Amino acid sequence: MNTNAREKSIFRITWIGSIVNFLLLVFKFVAGFLGHSSALVADAVHSLSDFVTDIIVIVFVKISGKPEDEDHRYGHGKYETLATALIGLALFAVGVGLLAGGATKVVEVIKGAILPAPSIVALVAAAVSIVSKEILYRYTVRVGKNLNSQAVIANAWHHRSDAFSSVGTLVGIGGAIFLGEKWRVLDPIAAIVVSAFILKVAIDLIKPCVDELLERSLPFETERQILAIITSFPEISSPHHLRTRRIGNNYAIEVHIRMDGQTTLEDAHTVATNIERRLKAEFGPETHIGIHMEPLKTPAKK
Repeated sequence: MNTNAREKSIFRITWIGSIVNFLLLVFKFVAGFLGHSSALVADAVHSLSDFVTDIIVIVFVKISGKPEDEDHRYGHGKYETLATALIGLALFAVGVGLLAGGATKVVEVIKGAILPAPSIVALVAAAVSIVSKEILYRYTVRVGKNLNSQAVIANAWHHRSDAFSSVGTLVGIGGAIFLGEKWRVLDPIAAIVVSAFILKVAIDLIKPCVDELLERSLPFETERQILAIITSFPEISSPHHLRTRRIGNNYAIEVHIRMDGQTTLEDAHTVATNIERRLKAEFGPETHIGIHMEPLKTPAKK
C-alpha cells in the first residue's frame, strides 16, 4: 500500500472513531448527570480523552506521512511515535484520575457517607458504551495491523480501555441499583479495578515509544532474520557491526560486510543493491539501509 492510500485509511478509521467518541461522550455526560452517576460522568471524561487522541492521530499521521526533506533526512516517521506516546500518556492520566476518584469515594463511604443512587438511564448508557466501543476497537485494531500503524493500534486500545471503563461502570451502577444502599460502593471500587487495567495498557503503549526514542535495537529474531538474508548471498562474508532501530513504522539497518578485495566497484555495488532489495522486500520499501563494504582479511605476510 502506498503512502497516500495508507494515510487515507488511517484518516478514515480515525474519523469514524472520533464521531463515535463525540456522540458517546455527549450521551454519557447527559445520562450521568440525569442518572445521578458520578461513575458515568467519569466514564464520559474517558470518552472525551478518546476524542482528543483521535484528533492527535489525525494531525500527527498527516505529518509523519510527509517525505524526507533537508531537515529530516530519515523522514517524519517518529511523529507517529510521538502521537502514540501522547495517547499512552493520556491513557495514563485517565487511569490515575479514575484511581484517585474511586479511592476518594471509597474513603467517603468508610467515613459513613451515603453515595447517591444512580438510575436505569445510566445503566443503559454504560451498556451502549461497552457494545459500541468494543465494536470500534475490533474494527480499528484490524485496520491498524493491516496498515502497520502503531498510532492506530494505540488508538484502538484506547477504545477498548473505554469499554473496560464502561464495564466497571456498568457493574457499579448495576450493583448500586439492584443490591441496595450499602452496595453503592461497588461503583468506585469498580472504577479502581478498571483504572489498573487502563494504567497497564498505557504503560504497554509508552514503553516501545521510549525504546524507539532511545534508539533501542530491533528484536533479536528480527536481527537474525536480517543476517540470514545478508549471508544468503555467496559473495558476502562476515557481516558485522549490525545496527538496527525503528523510525516510526519503518526499520533502519546499518551493517558492515566483507567481499573479495579483487571485486570491481561495479560488481560490489550490484551485490549491495541486491541485498537492499531483498531487505526492503522483507521489511518494507521505506526501510533505511546503509551497507559498508570491506575487503576480506588476508593473512599477514611474514
